[in-house]
Amino acid sequence: MSEFLLEYYNTITFCVEILAAVTGLVLYNKYKQTAAKYFIWFLVYLSVCDFIGSYVHYIKNDGFLNFLEGTVFIRNFWWSTLYWKIGAILFFSFYYYYYILTYEKFKRIVKYSGYFFLAFSIVYILFNWDDYFVQFFPIISILGAIIVFLCTIFYFFETLESDKILTFYKSINFYISAAIFIWWLIITPLVFYDIYNSHYDWNFIFLKWQIYLFANILMYSTFTFALIWCKPEND
Repeated sequence: MSEFLLEYYNTITFCVEILAAVTGLVLYNKYKQTAAKYFIWFLVYLSVCDFIGSYVHYIKNDGFLNFLEGTVFIRNFWWSTLYWKIGAILFFSFYYYYYILTYEKFKRIVKYSGYFFLAFSIVYILFNWDDYFVQFFPIISILGAIIVFLCTIFYFFETLESDKILTFYKSINFYISAAIFIWWLIITPLVFYDIYNSHYDWNFIFLKWQIYLFANILMYSTFTFALIWCKPEND
């Protein structure tokens, strides 16, 4: 299993990610009149950004990016923090505020939480600039998870309070919410143990990779299923 993870972890993750994005593009006409089209764009954005993040594999062993050897860009912590740990959270704040939530109180909470998260992330990175290139910031990950939980829990509450509960299983927003809620619920506790990476505890590292791989496959497979199964909604 350890050798398998070393060899295929990134490949499997990228495959399930690109499958969701391609499925969205193929079915784009089905959702182009709904808010789900923005989610499809988001899936494409993730695939492109993840591909860009693979640049680190072309630095060592005389890769075509070997000129980055010895620079702060030899690792992609900075890029993953930017496009995923910050960018994805801002997208969900935007998506739920403008297109999913209807209760004004919930929308205001999500809106100002998103503003606070962005401002805090910028300031925190500026004050920890050197660390930005060599590690992930647990505080940013935790705050991001809180926003995701707010968005999804508010959505579930609104669904329970409305007639949508009768047909929730047909709603793409339900599957999106369930998938990201479960993903962040699984992954967030691992944030507290990232220190193990610096101690080269390979047993924990491989366990973490297994958890990430399972969570990624579950989340992106759910997205793919939802895009195929669900009917467009007039949001």
